[in-house]
Amino acid sequence: MTVREWLTAHSIALEGVLAAQQGGEVLELEDTVRRTSGRLTPLTLKDEEGRRIYERSIRFVMLLALKRLYPRQQVRIEYSIGHGVFVRLPRLTVSREMVAEVEELMRALIASDLPYEKRTWQVADAVRYFERDGQTDKVALLHHRTVPTMTLYGCGGMWEYFYGAMTPSTGYTKVFQLIYHAPGFVLQLPTAEDPDHPAPYIDRPKHLAIFSESAAWCEVLGVMNAADADAMIEQHRLREFIRVNEALHDRSIAEIAESIVRRGRQLILVAGPSSSGKTTFAARLCVHLRVLGKHPVQLSLDNYYRNRDEIPREADGSVDLEHINTLDLELFQRQMAQLIAGEEVEVPVFSFTTGKRKPKGIPLHLEPGQPLVVEGIHGLNPSLSDKLPQELIHRVFVSALTCINLDDHNRIRTTDVRLLRRIVRDHLFRGTLPEDTLAMWPSVRRGEETWIFPYQEMADSVFNSALHYELPVLKRYVYDLLDAIPRSSVNYLPARRLCKTLNYFPRVDEAELNEIPPLSLLREFIGGSTLE
Repeated sequence: MTVREWLTAHSIALEGVLAAQQGGEVLELEDTVRRTSGRLTPLTLKDEEGRRIYERSIRFVMLLALKRLYPRQQVRIEYSIGHGVFVRLPRLTVSREMVAEVEELMRALIASDLPYEKRTWQVADAVRYFERDGQTDKVALLHHRTVPTMTLYGCGGMWEYFYGAMTPSTGYTKVFQLIYHAPGFVLQLPTAEDPDHPAPYIDRPKHLAIFSESAAWCEVLGVMNAADADAMIEQHRLREFIRVNEALHDRSIAEIAESIVRRGRQLILVAGPSSSGKTTFAARLCVHLRVLGKHPVQLSLDNYYRNRDEIPREADGSVDLEHINTLDLELFQRQMAQLIAGEEVEVPVFSFTTGKRKPKGIPLHLEPGQPLVVEGIHGLNPSLSDKLPQELIHRVFVSALTCINLDDHNRIRTTDVRLLRRIVRDHLFRGTLPEDTLAMWPSVRRGEETWIFPYQEMADSVFNSALHYELPVLKRYVYDLLDAIPRSSVNYLPARRLCKTLNYFPRVDEAELNEIPPLSLLREFIGGSTLE
């Protein structure tokens, strides 16, 4: 019995169903159900894995359309922009007319409902196919594959490898839009909340500018894909690569510090999603402000948490710890205004152990013009600072915008890199099992989408905390932990997905870890930072 037949037999509507999950395994609709492996759960756009299946499948359609219109043209699928992905055609000038033509052909391919053929290939045969097709990036990557076979999907004379399940045919991905955005275009996808329409496109020029800068760094350094990183390590160039990465970070932080001083800003609000490295960034920013003759004070927004028993509850009685109302906004704004005016305040100290503020706070006073660097996830939310003098505020958004791909057609998601960082940190310093970190991650991501990312374009400066050498380093700490998660675990699927990505990176030697400086953003997660 196939998955499709099983769902029908159990009166489960197939509308919107892209695949199904059985235990820790994803089954496609035409796969055979193994009765001993547990009940099937339909996967739709409401599920993380369902959204990934949809993206893989619409990417195939897009690549097929591009292949027919521009044979042998390199296509690079790079990074996420809201609910879409940015696509670039290197060495080809993209126009609005070209993008419209690609979208028209994609819609024709989808209307034809062409089936995807799933076939097991010998890796050697796949290498020969991609060599003939001019996909040298895939050829280089597959030389690092440790098993002799792989699953490829074919349609319309084209074969692809996407590291995961697909829909049965092109007709499942009707909802999309292509949006011209020089030097490429955005493939816009639907959302879980509205699966029948492409998500509204929100232009994020600051976000894109930082991504473009990071991609340019990768190109200059000659490390665009996983195979490039492997070659660099094999050629014993990792130490130099680490130094250059860290120098680029240092230069970026110095430029932000110079901008703050030049504009005469006193209150610096630093925000960013989980595991973006905002705490280390704030500390390093203080160092650079000292270089410029300032004497900054660093403060965490966590000190302004309300007592847990005072936080308003949701309709179901739960407490949303990511909500802006977990902070005492009135107290924060009042104390910031007093500090700017030269008054002394008693900054509260919140205890995460008791869930309450400590009885006594810390006295704080600022000299005229002395910078105060405040770090926390809500730093860019207007509710935090709308009553303060805006001309004295400098807002910084920190995010880990990874620009290294597995290959040209398979990006590494920035959220996956942040998740790896958090798993390592939680395990090393908080005694949290990887399974527990994986279990809480969906809730963290929902909070980010609600309370952090909508305000990122309000930043005066954006800092990309990604380090292009970090995945091989993180692999050393996390791979065996993820690999040990049993198939019976509800977190097996995301763990295997992360392992698949890490499989294409070598482990770095212990001696090479010594090259990572004690001020590095990565030290916040692997230990050895001197900024504590």
